[in-house]
Amino acid sequence: MSAEPYDVAVIGAGVMGATTALHLARGGMRVALVDRGSICREASGVNAGTLTLHMTRAALIPYAMQGRALWLEAERWLGRSAGATAAPGLCLAFTPEEEALLHVRAEARRAQGAPIEIVGPARAREIEPGLPTTGLRAAAYCPLDGHVTAYLTGLAYRKALIEAGVAVRESWPVSGVDRDGDDFVVRGANGARLRARRVVLAGGVWLQRMLAWFGLPIVVKCLINQLVVTEPMRPVMCSVLSIANGLLSLKQFANGSVLIGGGWQGLGDPDRGGVEAVPQNLIGNVRLARHVIPALAEGRIVRIWLGLESETSDAMPMIGAIPGVANAYVIGCVHSGYTSGPFIGKLLADHILGRELPMPLFDPARLLLTAA
Repeated sequence: MSAEPYDVAVIGAGVMGATTALHLARGGMRVALVDRGSICREASGVNAGTLTLHMTRAALIPYAMQGRALWLEAERWLGRSAGATAAPGLCLAFTPEEEALLHVRAEARRAQGAPIEIVGPARAREIEPGLPTTGLRAAAYCPLDGHVTAYLTGLAYRKALIEAGVAVRESWPVSGVDRDGDDFVVRGANGARLRARRVVLAGGVWLQRMLAWFGLPIVVKCLINQLVVTEPMRPVMCSVLSIANGLLSLKQFANGSVLIGGGWQGLGDPDRGGVEAVPQNLIGNVRLARHVIPALAEGRIVRIWLGLESETSDAMPMIGAIPGVANAYVIGCVHSGYTSGPFIGKLLADHILGRELPMPLFDPARLLLTAA
């Protein structure tokens, strides 16, 4: 164990934990970042990488807009591209119920600053020629969507973290955190110990277990999202697509492969991770994708995997001080968190550094009332 305590130990090296650690180090703190795996390779490495305002909760739109902008200029603040691509976004309605929902959701997001407008089928097909020629009733159009190549983010973050002087500890599973006077002692495997004056929990779906180290009964739901990727194929779409009912996300990468998501659930849990795909959910997801982009019938599926997503009881994030534990903080459970991640991580770092914040945090204390 280091004789001199770190100023901060960040537990969890996903996008939010890595961003928090990076900005704390750049703010002059001595930082350790630990993870049971590699940087951005657990939940952050197996998600769809969608940058979206359509699929972000209305209250999080201002955060998502800032986060998206940071992804697109990653070379400036990370020093390396994360494969971020700007693209228009369309949220589609094929039924009267979906069309009504489309209007409600678009209005709520516009109220938070999202530049979303409702367009008819003809205009939607001008934006995305790959859409079907019949059946579409309306679409919500947003020019500020896009996607990130998730597997590139760890490479970009590792370089930036090391250059900033962060002590990166990968393959360093944490079994608990103890208090020793004013310091925290982070317990790792094989008797390893790490001492810090502050601690940040950034463990995503594992936050319920981590908060229990401090005796806090905050429930964190774990979603096991199925994702599908096709073989490389000719260009069949140029936008990021979703459906008003929330059951589809769809985009094509520069290499021609198409990623199909939408939250269809597989089997798994935080202990085992993603365990098994559910065939009927896979079939439903792919059929829906082919309905939206008929040309997908030309392609073949090459891989299916399961991504983990965390959610609180009120489906809003917890970002800020851990109730009743001085100098301890938590960050996570952000809906469509990949979009907002870089901004929210910087926001928490600025809070710890004592800087004025441009937007409020999300007090975890409210979730104790829910748990009670």
